[in-house]
Amino acid sequence: MTIGVLALQGDVREHLAALAELGVTGRTVRTEPDLDGVDGVILPGGESTTLSLLLTSSGLFDPLSAEIAAGLPVFGTCAGLVLLANEVRGGRPDQRSFAVLDCTVTRNGYGRQTESFEGSVEVASSLGAGTMPAVFIRAPRVERVGSGVEVLAWAVTPRDGQRRPVVCRQGTVLASAFHPELTADRRLHRYFLEMVGAGSGIDRDGTGRVPASAR
Repeated sequence: MTIGVLALQGDVREHLAALAELGVTGRTVRTEPDLDGVDGVILPGGESTTLSLLLTSSGLFDPLSAEIAAGLPVFGTCAGLVLLANEVRGGRPDQRSFAVLDCTVTRNGYGRQTESFEGSVEVASSLGAGTMPAVFIRAPRVERVGSGVEVLAWAVTPRDGQRRPVVCRQGTVLASAFHPELTADRRLHRYFLEMVGAGSGIDRDGTGRVPASAR
């Protein structure tokens, strides 16, 4: 199994280290040829506007978008969540997203850099139940999730005390509002690898897309 990590900006080394801990080969992805042979892709935390612009200027946005639409498993963390959401608030007019996760997010919804925080999030049974340590750095806030989105973790916002989704899955798309690569807990990375493995035997039709029944 080979997992690509988008390496235009952000927490690239940390994700590669997490994959190595789990015995999985990680590969940096900067250009379209780097996508050849990858079984899944991680979109790391960073600055979502910058990542959007770099994806476009590098010529990588469209081929990566096509791969994700065709069923390539993808895991976005923090800024990666913004890149996956189909509605983004607080972004630039020219900011693009892959729009494959039916949710609404607000950029920097948990506050600016000085309001970044660490805490525990409540996780669903599919992640082992209980809690998980989480690092929120200028994190996006999930405002709405569609009916086809499974929420896998929740956090109480320090600013207003509200309980909100912070890990979401829709088919082959997984996203978290925080940075799991910055803690020692590897449950989310392991869960993503299980998603990738579960989809590795799915036959694709002539268009290269995963059949809807298998998503």
